Amino acid sequence: MDTQHPSAPSRARSRIAGHDHPNRGGLIHDNSRHTTRFTVIGNHLAQHADLSLLAIGLGTHIQSLPRGARIDIKTLAARFPEGVTRIAAALRELEKHGYLRRVRERVPGGRIITRTISCNRPPAARSPRSDHEPASDRPRRPAPAGDCTPGPRRKALPAVPTPSSSAPALLQAATDVLADLRRHDSRLLLSTADTAHLAPGLAAWLERDVSPSAVRRALTANLPEGTLHRPAALLAHRLTTQLPPPPPFSPPVPAPPVRHPFQNCDGCNRAFRAPEPGRCRDCREHPPS
Repeated sequence: MDTQHPSAPSRARSRIAGHDHPNRGGLIHDNSRHTTRFTVIGNHLAQHADLSLLAIGLGTHIQSLPRGARIDIKTLAARFPEGVTRIAAALRELEKHGYLRRVRERVPGGRIITRTISCNRPPAARSPRSDHEPASDRPRRPAPAGDCTPGPRRKALPAVPTPSSSAPALLQAATDVLADLRRHDSRLLLSTADTAHLAPGLAAWLERDVSPSAVRRALTANLPEGTLHRPAALLAHRLTTQLPPPPPFSPPVPAPPVRHPFQNCDGCNRAFRAPEPGRCRDCREHPPS
């Protein structure tokens, strides 16, 4: 009886598949286990289908940074050779897909700052197949504690105009107008985060010589009837689309001429205007002999 070879193919293959061709190279991993100085990056970022290679690399770099590190465009452009324009575009990609969030906060002293939050697993990446694994191999798990976006994610508010001045007094005046809107329409009750987002846009109106009452009328006139599901988005739209042009340039008004008090001439005793006592012009030009 012939010896059987269970590992041998049952029949010769007539054609070698393209991906098994012995002359075609493929990726081989030579991995070592990291024990220090490493960052865990999800495949949903490393293999993202809609992000550019620059955005994937920048997102990986940002997730590797410690808390408090600066990731503004100027700092990143000084670190990498891609330049301000490409880095800014990559940051917008990451923000669009939920890997970055920007929130405005008021710090002691009244100044409003923008903080950037890095999310290592945004909501869109939490589906069972987000890491390229079969759905049956990945049971659903509850979101971990400290999740960067607890609860259902809300669509970001529309952008608002930016004032040329960031004076605290101007932003405070804009914040006061926004906080007062609920007195004119109870549906315009805004959260602290929404107010901080809208304040710069309203400040852009105020610095264009639009009075607070005029801004209030523009924001509250002809509101739709019924429930306003997201009043902050409606206000952001009006602040942007109805922004008035800058006021016309007005040349400075010349100062009125100085009117000196009357003095009695020491030569002819005639009254004349001068800043201090002395002789009138006639006596100075033709002094008595």
